[in-house]
Amino acid sequence: MNLPPSSPTRRRLGLSAGAALAGLWLGGCAQAPGAVDAAVAAPGFEPVLRGTGDLGLVILRASGAVALVDTSQRSVLARVDGLGDLSHASAVFSRDMRYAYVFGRDGGLSKIDLLTARVVRRVMQAGNSIGGAISADGRLVAAQNYQPGGVKVFDADTLALRADIPATFTAADGTQRTSRVVGLADLPGQRFAFSLFDADALWVADCSALPAVRLQKFEGIGRSPYDGLVTPDGRHYIAGLFGEDGLALLDLWAPQPQVRRILAGYGRGQAPLPVYKMPHLRGWAVAGRKAYLPAVGRHEVLVVDTTTWQEVGRIPVAGQPVFVIARPDGRQVWVNFAVPDYHRVQVFDTVDEHLVTTLEPGKAVLHMEFTPRGEQVWISSRDDDRVSIYDTRTLALLQRLTLPAPSGIFFTARAQRLGF
Repeated sequence: MNLPPSSPTRRRLGLSAGAALAGLWLGGCAQAPGAVDAAVAAPGFEPVLRGTGDLGLVILRASGAVALVDTSQRSVLARVDGLGDLSHASAVFSRDMRYAYVFGRDGGLSKIDLLTARVVRRVMQAGNSIGGAISADGRLVAAQNYQPGGVKVFDADTLALRADIPATFTAADGTQRTSRVVGLADLPGQRFAFSLFDADALWVADCSALPAVRLQKFEGIGRSPYDGLVTPDGRHYIAGLFGEDGLALLDLWAPQPQVRRILAGYGRGQAPLPVYKMPHLRGWAVAGRKAYLPAVGRHEVLVVDTTTWQEVGRIPVAGQPVFVIARPDGRQVWVNFAVPDYHRVQVFDTVDEHLVTTLEPGKAVLHMEFTPRGEQVWISSRDDDRVSIYDTRTLALLQRLTLPAPSGIFFTARAQRLGF
């Protein structure tokens, strides 16, 4: 596909168009293993060798586009358009970190080649979708859907549909209904765990023998599971509950897995606050033997012992927490908030859980992402049209990138992490 010089796909954000993709294309020797044919690169730019380990995407939620960024250079390399409604979008990466899979709110699933900054595959797989996952072996991509509900599984190479898993259940009145699906997470092997918001259930799908799918269904796990995560070792899947105080935990290593309630009634005796934005459990905050989780309707972060799954503490925070994310070494926990405190980010030391600092990166902080070894954190501020980059040791502001309405930030290092 030959793009005109004015094409937005070739336009660099905040930098000159002539430098937009310079240094991006993989080339050199045309016969090099894995080399990209220069004919597929945007014309007018000389191909050079490039790795993908320091690349990432920033979702531009109002533009139907993503910005391709370089985390080592702290720069924007390119913009990729034509991705549909990204008002609630996420991304996962192929194992070799060459491709990104972007899940749009409108049900679009787009495969982006990070070496050429192009959409190479795109399917409209649902009417309303809020995210997805990639299997541990990198061969399958799964999308979770609100409308029509259920999960769809695709071939990671071609995006051909491999399995359709309807989230049907029997309601209390005896009728058959379809649930919205949330909390989709990859498990070891070609397995996925997910929660059924409307069915108060948790399912595990084994996709290792497609087109057949083997389902384990766990009913009555708690009211309205709204999100879920898998622990870094792949042992536990945890679903947050919106309809009641508490979480549901599934031990996937148990001979006969069963769901049990943890942190039940953590708000007992207190009037819940209005919830302005649903907390997110992805980004899993684990530091040593402790996990840090946002409390629904509370200005608190819950501290949990991961050996007993009992509450061992609470941290008062500036507002209703949305993301609670640990720095990769576990020494710090970073927290952002719903309105009216969504211009703040608080940093806590996990040794004694004291407040280190409160930052104000900009209006409407929507997401935070650490570089692979945690020396930097990138923070998106939607209403100020910028991404702020901080040194996590000194807490100094290193740089700001001007981007229109940024939201989710996803770095390719996620490809090597379970549950990301």
